[in-house]
Amino acid sequence: MNKQKYSQLLNTLSDKELIKHLYITQFILLIISAGLGIFVFQIEDLFTSLSLFNWNHILIGFALGAAVVGLDMRFMRYLPEKYHDDGGLNKRIFQNMHPAHIAIIAAVISISEEILFRGILQTNLGLLAASIIFAVIHYRYLFNWFLFVNIIFISLLIGFLYMWTGSLLATIIMHFTIDFFLGLLIRYKVFD
Repeated sequence: MNKQKYSQLLNTLSDKELIKHLYITQFILLIISAGLGIFVFQIEDLFTSLSLFNWNHILIGFALGAAVVGLDMRFMRYLPEKYHDDGGLNKRIFQNMHPAHIAIIAAVISISEEILFRGILQTNLGLLAASIIFAVIHYRYLFNWFLFVNIIFISLLIGFLYMWTGSLLATIIMHFTIDFFLGLLIRYKVFD
């Protein structure tokens, strides 16, 4: 599917339907994680990495997430808008959303994606493979080289955090921080 067909498909969906599909997609990622964990890979370490609670790891996850958002804000401020154009999907999802709902969506996304990409795929296939698959799953970024490179960089950074801490909780916090604050920036039209 090319960018034009993708945009046309998105335009057929209401904002409410987009949000519904977002939740369905995340539920499917959790099912894929469970299936891969049960039938393909060993997942004993997954539960250990989810249960590791260390304030330092949480603070590092938050700090790295905030640093990514800060860097993204600089890019948004100084680079032409075409570099950040994801086809308008993020804007449609977050522009009228209550901050509490943004937090819920960020939590659901960060938990489901980190379990799959770090807990299952990175643990069994390696950092690079997990990061490339992570970028490809974010399909709309394939149409924009800058966003594609950006999502791979972020995935690698989150993956290095997982390798360093061994804690999925740290990666979930980092991913949540990025998604939540970027959602708030869209909601409050900081760069419009």
